[in-house]
Amino acid sequence: MFLITHKEKLSPTITKYVIIAPFIAKKRKAGNFVIIRVEDNGERIPLTIVESNPEEGTITLIVQSIGKTTKLLATKNVGDFILDVVGPLGNATPIHLHGAVACVGGGVGTAELYPIAKALKSVGNTVYSIVGARSKDLIILENEMAEISNELFVTTDDGSYKRKGFVTDALKDLLDAPHGISAVYAIGPLPMMKAVSNLTKKYGVKTYVSLNAIMVDGTGMCGGCRVTIDGEMKFACVDGPEFDGHAVDFDELIMRNRTYTDLEQISNTQFNHETIDADLSAVAGRKEFV
Repeated sequence: MFLITHKEKLSPTITKYVIIAPFIAKKRKAGNFVIIRVEDNGERIPLTIVESNPEEGTITLIVQSIGKTTKLLATKNVGDFILDVVGPLGNATPIHLHGAVACVGGGVGTAELYPIAKALKSVGNTVYSIVGARSKDLIILENEMAEISNELFVTTDDGSYKRKGFVTDALKDLLDAPHGISAVYAIGPLPMMKAVSNLTKKYGVKTYVSLNAIMVDGTGMCGGCRVTIDGEMKFACVDGPEFDGHAVDFDELIMRNRTYTDLEQISNTQFNHETIDADLSAVAGRKEFV
């Protein structure tokens, strides 16, 4: 059982949690993730560790509520417990002194990008960060990213905040400028990472992408996170989650990531109905008591 000590809403659907997990906090490195199970008989989901505090024995997770399990997690509050938190898992992100790097985050992917950008800056890189989302209310960690970046650029698809457009628009400007970008780290939706990789390939710039979206059990046993990297089969959870973006077969990956879409929709609908029924029962109980 893992105690939630802090809960903070970052947007209408994105929440930050601080959880007591001392052994994980001591071992965690940038890019590592955990597998959590909220309750008995619940599914296992991977979540990247955003930060850790070894002295306090805590780890920080940032979660977007889009499916049944993440919505169930959102019902938990400070003082509540998460049943299982296993980790740190996966390989740590390769952190090298490149000189100048671009860190590109899309949506909640910015939460996963933050510890990587922080680690890159700590070894002496000049860090140019790009944070993007569909709209202003989905932009997260803007201040935190600005603090550890030499320069931060923000984009929104709908133009509701800062620059209107996609992260690739801002990235192209960076690559065209005389900044000497020698590596790009991109984390976000699969189509975004594909677009970033296609762009950087034209410039011959090394690109790392994180493929944790495809993971299931996180230990390599289920085989659900098979990905094709440079023509060879790899497992995102044990061989990654970071890979060379130019070697990833994104078309296959995007198709495979849709395998359980129907089941996910059914599970999500069932959870929504159960929540409504529980709320109605609570209201009826209060009226009966009155």
